[in-house]
Amino acid sequence: MQNLVIYNTLHRQKERFLPIAAPNVGMYVCGPTVYGDPHLGHARPAITFDLLFRYLRHIGYKVRYVRNITDVGHLEHDADEGDDKIEKKARLEQLEPMEVAQYYTNRYHDAMRMLNVLPPSIEPHATGHIIEQEELVQEILKNGYAYESNGSIYFDVKKYDKDHRYGVLSGRNLTDMINNSRELAGVSEKKNQADFALWKRAMPEHIMRWPSPWSEGFPGWHCECTAMGRKYLGKHFDIHGGGMDLVFPHHECEIAQVVASQGDEMVKYWMHNNMITINGKKMGKSLGNFITLEEFFTGNHKTLEQAYTPMTIRFFILSAHYRGTVDFSNKALQAAQKGYERLMNGIDDLKRIQTSADSDADTKKFVGGLRQRCYDAMNDDLMSPAVISALFEACHTINLIADHKASIAEDDLRELSEVMRLFAFDILGLMNEKETDNSAREEAYGKVVDMVLDLRAKAKAEKNWAVSDQIRDALADAGFQVKDTKDGVTWKLDR
Repeated sequence: MQNLVIYNTLHRQKERFLPIAAPNVGMYVCGPTVYGDPHLGHARPAITFDLLFRYLRHIGYKVRYVRNITDVGHLEHDADEGDDKIEKKARLEQLEPMEVAQYYTNRYHDAMRMLNVLPPSIEPHATGHIIEQEELVQEILKNGYAYESNGSIYFDVKKYDKDHRYGVLSGRNLTDMINNSRELAGVSEKKNQADFALWKRAMPEHIMRWPSPWSEGFPGWHCECTAMGRKYLGKHFDIHGGGMDLVFPHHECEIAQVVASQGDEMVKYWMHNNMITINGKKMGKSLGNFITLEEFFTGNHKTLEQAYTPMTIRFFILSAHYRGTVDFSNKALQAAQKGYERLMNGIDDLKRIQTSADSDADTKKFVGGLRQRCYDAMNDDLMSPAVISALFEACHTINLIADHKASIAEDDLRELSEVMRLFAFDILGLMNEKETDNSAREEAYGKVVDMVLDLRAKAKAEKNWAVSDQIRDALADAGFQVKDTKDGVTWKLDR
């Protein structure tokens, strides 16, 4: 096992990853609220925790990865006011709420496949776990940390804070929260504004409702992850992840619910990716400044100068550390596109390198240290930009070898190829989007090109320079790059 270190938001420091029951790892990540098309803000947590999922499995852990679908209970203001986001969409489009949820769940899955995000081990839906959420509420009521008001159940934050501490994850102080909170509609049901809903009584016009001991209604947003995480990963598991915008209130409320229901914390490591911004502002549906993934893939948005492929988007996100902010711009995405293409071209060029009896000293030293260098970067809190930087240096080394300015032995070439493909494809999760097409074309044209180059070599031997240059130029026009070297002629199909 590698000595992986990850940043624990709970303790605000990097900590060595030591699973509760190694080699088994339990990981829960908050998934989407499915009331609209997935956008770039959805892609970042999906790719971040896909990277973690891939790496944990690679270094020998058996991972149960749970990522939920929120299809009920997430109200407009992320608290206890407003309409349910999915139900509001259903009314606008005159559809059943589950029709809306299913449609956008399918759209989310399609986008994740295009981004090469692996599916989780389990993908539970909030509506499929109403019973578990009601049981959670009953436990909290029994322990005295919740109260009923007009058919709704609210978590008594002030009482909880006396016995434990509300704000351990976010660092917020309850007194300040109460003093700074403004009264909103429905506040009369609560003892104080900081209290949050565990169960909401449904209004007559509310479509999505379930029977409960208190009223016909629906669970509060925060209940689902606590209930489903505990159901599939147990009362204590290793990692809970999500976007930084979920630290408060969602994850803070989750911690309070768990401690109030079972007496101790459920999660050992809390991990959060930072936001994607546009001009310094968070990208999101609620702010109306989001760009959907489909719009990126098609270029069909007023702020986009071109279309960007799924792997360009993935590379763009991985080029920054997951805890750093990423500000969207066409310039940044175009740079990511060039970087992605450079890496894919470097990996392609490995197939055309001619080996020597020995590697030169610099090449041998670089190749010998590349694997551990990439592992060190990943072990340092998933430092994907450092991995990409190392792979770019490998591309430079490959270019030197291809230009016969450096030499590499067969065993070193095998190691270089294995490391690059391991970290680029298996761990970073990139795919060569043109590899299939290029492989097919190279196989079809390979014999013909080799035959034409034999004719060119014959012309050169006969000092028929005009015919030799004519063949080279014709191949270039057809998309083939021909290079004369001291060891012979090489060719490749241009992108």
